[in-house]
Amino acid sequence: MSADPSSPSPVTNAKPDPETEWLARTYRPNEVNLTIRAVTVGMLIGGAMCLSNLYVFFKTGWSMGVTLTACILAFGAFQALQALRIVKKPLTVLENNALTTVASGAGYMTGGGNMAAFGALLMVTTMRPPSLPMIAWFALIAALGVFAAIPIKRQLINREGLAFPTGTATAETIKSIHDAAAGGGASKAAWLAGAAIFGAVLAWFRDAWKMIPGTFGVPISLAGKSLAEWTLSFKAEVVLLGGGALMSFRTGWSLLLGGVLTYAVLAPALLAHGFITSVSYKAIVAWTLWPGAAILVASGLTSFAFDYKSVARSFTGLTRIFSRNKEADTGIAAIECPDWWFPTGFLILGPLVVLLMAWLFQIPWWAGVIAVPLAVLMGFVAARVTGETDVTPTKSLGPVTQLLYGVITPGNLSGNIMSANVTGGIGLHAADLLTTLKTGWLLGAKPRHQLYAQLFGVVAGAAVVVPAFNLIIPDPSVLGGETWPAPSCVVWAGVSKAFSGGIGALLPSSKTAIMVGLALGVALALLEKFAPRPLKPFVPSASGIGIAMVVPGSNSIAMFLGAAIAEAVRRVRPALAEKTVVPVASGLIAGESLMGIVIALLIVSGVIAK
Repeated sequence: MSADPSSPSPVTNAKPDPETEWLARTYRPNEVNLTIRAVTVGMLIGGAMCLSNLYVFFKTGWSMGVTLTACILAFGAFQALQALRIVKKPLTVLENNALTTVASGAGYMTGGGNMAAFGALLMVTTMRPPSLPMIAWFALIAALGVFAAIPIKRQLINREGLAFPTGTATAETIKSIHDAAAGGGASKAAWLAGAAIFGAVLAWFRDAWKMIPGTFGVPISLAGKSLAEWTLSFKAEVVLLGGGALMSFRTGWSLLLGGVLTYAVLAPALLAHGFITSVSYKAIVAWTLWPGAAILVASGLTSFAFDYKSVARSFTGLTRIFSRNKEADTGIAAIECPDWWFPTGFLILGPLVVLLMAWLFQIPWWAGVIAVPLAVLMGFVAARVTGETDVTPTKSLGPVTQLLYGVITPGNLSGNIMSANVTGGIGLHAADLLTTLKTGWLLGAKPRHQLYAQLFGVVAGAAVVVPAFNLIIPDPSVLGGETWPAPSCVVWAGVSKAFSGGIGALLPSSKTAIMVGLALGVALALLEKFAPRPLKPFVPSASGIGIAMVVPGSNSIAMFLGAAIAEAVRRVRPALAEKTVVPVASGLIAGESLMGIVIALLIVSGVIAK
């Protein structure tokens, strides 16, 4: 008797095991991954991008993406080295992936609250810890984040297949630039190089030879003062244009809206009512930081709460992650990082972090013992949220930790800030490694090699970021000024004061501003979540509005222009946009910021007059 052809076959309907499928179809066991040249060039590119991100961070409050720029830059560098006959073999796909992982670990050393915390620490305490212990501090936090990614990698990437959009986009970019038929690699590298040269030359003529003014004012007055005095002017800084081009257009126009409302509406009203006594960026932002910080914190926590399913899965999935896998061994265990690496790394690195917390920041040892496992759990949450949304919620996780430590260690400003640094740093680097592991999963790379690559990167980044910070910020009083607005540092310092010293110590007008900012942050998050789809593009971004209240109006204008230009190109010439927007924006940022670091070094050494 023959089987009913309409009946489903148990074999064909059986869901294939994704790890078995990956081993059979994608994994490339015989191709090189992590090589000496990949590590070396990755550390150089990552160190350069760390410097670039440091400059951008203190200008805008953002740390720009690393992986897409790094893989394009690496491809272009090896193409040039081959043309010069310095290297014989071309960079392979998996070498580029490993190199990009190294670069990402180094380049993101400015994120995760690292520089926000370091800058805020100097702003509220004026203490500057020694360089070597601070290098160890940042490296240890980042390494803990790397090891925290181990037990959740197979669950989030192999089995659940979370998107990790940046990791997926990087995999596609690496494939395309290494595919001769696609023909896109050399073109993207050329666009990036040309934009970088333009940015560097502009910075030199502006800051070294003083042949180009830094700002261009508009001859219009407001409340008896020029718009430039209200910080509403055009800046000759293409780093801001590049940063805007890498944002969504919604964030860009929200920055413009927030900047205009802050400096053309709110600031004149504050002056008229005597809440500020002079017209300057520092005087205005000393008041506006409170509603700005409240908007960022409230919207971030509200959005985080909406993602309760992702948060719940982070914790309910832990039993599955740590339980013994009773399924048939597919051979994947021999390739993945062993599970025992995580507790071993935790037991070795955790006490060192607690020791540094007590020594450098006078955090009680018992409070440090609480901070490390809490930060690892937060890292699990941050990793899943990143995988599902491409946004690592460090702006939400940091204030949660600050609030907790404001309660258990009242009055300890440095402890309040640096405990949040632990949470943000571990969360960011766990999410960053998982993002690059997603790239490797799609390309068939070896996970262990990527973990080694990330550790090389975080060591390089920590070694670069601390001396570079000391170089460009020799005097912490410049933070929060028009030259170095450092909006994230301003926000972290403000939140720390509020949670550590108590809101009761603030002026009544500041308390009112905080309450209004909290309400507005919640309202914007609710609108973003529940507004009808056709109206969502018209809902202002809470991040854009909040950041606009703590950066000069000229920064908001420049970033809006960058976002608007990029959006126009995407709509009119989508093919051209795909080829040029990311490389050109990244090149402008890299060129100007790296030249800015060089000029700062020449000024410190006396070669160039200040």
